Amino acid sequence: MRAPRETVIFRRPVMVELVPYGSQIELDPGMMGQITQSLGGNFTLVVDGQMVRLKGSDADAIGKEPPSAQQDADDGDETDLEERVWNTLRTCYDPEIPVDIVELGLVYACVLTPMDDGRTHVGIQMTLTAPGCGMGEAIANEVADKVLALKGVGEVNVDMVFDPPWDRSRMSEAAQLALGV
Repeated sequence: MRAPRETVIFRRPVMVELVPYGSQIELDPGMMGQITQSLGGNFTLVVDGQMVRLKGSDADAIGKEPPSAQQDADDGDETDLEERVWNTLRTCYDPEIPVDIVELGLVYACVLTPMDDGRTHVGIQMTLTAPGCGMGEAIANEVADKVLALKGVGEVNVDMVFDPPWDRSRMSEAAQLALGV
């Protein structure tokens, strides 16, 4: 049985992204919505029958706490940068699917290259569950922003690729179980 959705009221004007189109609209104070997903620091809501994604930085618009600034796990420890990048990618979600992009099999490659200034360039190749998904740019931007916030990362390049095309066989067993496929 599915948990009941939490109803919220927007407390201030806020820009949200329409799912699955990716276009932005402004919601007015007093509008009601229901939270369908709260993962990776963002919120997916249904407002007036339309699915929207609210960035975590705007959580106060629905009376929620914004996620704390991303904590980099390497302060004084030996955690490998590549491991930290992959862990960060596991905090990124398609707003329609409650499984992270790594478990969905959307990340095809992650290449770390040293830069002259001692930092690291991170090149990520990823895809979408459907080539026409309008949320692709939003997901890619979230990936780039989160990875760039990691200590030691100097540049991030996220390339959307569609060859080979994504299919359900790329999902981890855990993702398949979570989605009932």
